[in-house]
Amino acid sequence: MKIGKFSSENNVSIDSIRHYMELGLIMPEKIGGHYDFDDICLSDLKEIVSLKEMEFTLSEIKSIFQFKKLGKLTHYQEIEMYKELYINKHDKIMMRIEELDRSKEKLENRIKKLSQIKSKENFTIGIDISSLSILKCLKCGEDLNLAEGHIINNQVIDGLLRCRCGNQYKIVEGILMGESNSHENLSYIYDIYYIAQYISETDSKYIENVYKGLDWAYKKLNFEELRNKRILDLGSGVGFLAREIYDHLPEDSLYIAVDHDINRHIFLKKMLEKAKTKKNVMFICSDFLKIPIKDKSIDVLLDYSGTSNYSFENEEFVLNLIDKKIKDNALLLGAYILFEKFGLNNPMPSQIRKNFILKNIKKEIKALGYEAIDEKKSSTLQKGGKYESYFTEDEKVSAYGFYGRR
Repeated sequence: MKIGKFSSENNVSIDSIRHYMELGLIMPEKIGGHYDFDDICLSDLKEIVSLKEMEFTLSEIKSIFQFKKLGKLTHYQEIEMYKELYINKHDKIMMRIEELDRSKEKLENRIKKLSQIKSKENFTIGIDISSLSILKCLKCGEDLNLAEGHIINNQVIDGLLRCRCGNQYKIVEGILMGESNSHENLSYIYDIYYIAQYISETDSKYIENVYKGLDWAYKKLNFEELRNKRILDLGSGVGFLAREIYDHLPEDSLYIAVDHDINRHIFLKKMLEKAKTKKNVMFICSDFLKIPIKDKSIDVLLDYSGTSNYSFENEEFVLNLIDKKIKDNALLLGAYILFEKFGLNNPMPSQIRKNFILKNIKKEIKALGYEAIDEKKSSTLQKGGKYESYFTEDEKVSAYGFYGRR
């Protein structure tokens, strides 16, 4: 019987059968370039399946087979050997059951304890009325005035900002909508399970690099120095950095989260609304070049993913394009994707690649007047996850962290 028929008749995959052959558990005769599986092979396969169902590992099964075939036991000795094997395995399974019962009890207690904690939103994040003064009309540069709105605790939850020139901006669910963005695309696709899925589907070394980068960023920031400061997070996303630093932000600082994806904003906003303390946060759903805030108004620029994500589709170094909004003595905390080797199949145009080369990134940052206080380069990786689509064959990617002031 050939391997295909042997596989289908016994409902065991061909890959499994080949693996059993490699371990010497099944030894078919090779006839004319093909393996012939006889009744002995069938008997061995049934024994393998039976032993596996009794929780014997393949390593243990291999030892049993070897002892059986080489030991030349009498029928009585064979019975005694199997009986001892089964008793030992039974004792181990019983010990494992006891361990699992203890683990089960601990899990049930933990679930019960967590279930007793009522889940509720501690507060609502909107656009604080005192923060409206930082906004401007992108059409004429004039101030924006609140024309109508639903206000809770001095925060605009839903409303309309209007300029004298007639230009207007909506506030939807506490999020300021930029000129090119619409709230009609709300789909709530991001939740806590998205984070879990992201972690499970991303290379562990990549996740480790992300964690180390976040830890480095957190330790670099002097939160006392952020008192009464305006902080712009360029490309806040689902808030990996925001959630790392949120609890430590001074209450008199203003954290401005900018992202073009309204669903990411909704997710991050709901996460922060369940935090222990309330901070002053402004969500702006906008393209980087259409952020409706006044010039020279930002004290601290967080560029943790904004420039790199923008650079995948644009030639310009985005910090140059938004620099007019940043104060002359601002702090910059950034993280930038580096390609130490572009793979042969990398579709990125040559004019865009410069924004992923370390010497060019350093040159652009220095040209903006920032002097490094600290720098960090991550280990090199060749694999990410399904959300890191820039990895192709032969790619070598790392990250560059910059913390500095001008």
